Amino acid sequence: MKCPFCGADETSVADTRINDDGDIVRRRRRCLKCDKRFTTYERAELRLPQVIKKNGSRVDFDREKLAASFWLALRKRPVSVEAVEAAIVRIEDKLLALGEREVASEKVGEMVMRELRKLDKVAYVRFASVYRNFEDVDEFSKVIREVSREAGRSPHSLGS
Repeated sequence: MKCPFCGADETSVADTRINDDGDIVRRRRRCLKCDKRFTTYERAELRLPQVIKKNGSRVDFDREKLAASFWLALRKRPVSVEAVEAAIVRIEDKLLALGEREVASEKVGEMVMRELRKLDKVAYVRFASVYRNFEDVDEFSKVIREVSREAGRSPHSLGS
């Protein structure tokens, strides 16, 4: 670590402490040339990948936008805030685990659909209808029949 006072490369660590949450390391350092002391902080840098949109542009991953998509699909559905938060965290964890700098928006959309399918079938169908941009009623009906079979109900009881 370079000394901020004299610019020397030789410093020693006098004291190391970890904060209460365990995510930041505080180090007291001493310059071996000018003998001045200074403090450094270390924390893990976790960067979610950039999202490549369908038009080829790139945007930073936006957790708020992801949450807004969930809540729009889940509008007036009996799903807890905790369940939605857990789904968002699972998506973020999967994106981090990819280890990629960029990810296609389609991949993020598929992750959202998988999570919504587990949370609420109606929300899943809502999201899928917009996300997959169904061209006709047959495509929409196919998804409803598929979800209904999973739930063990008739397609007409899906909304109850």
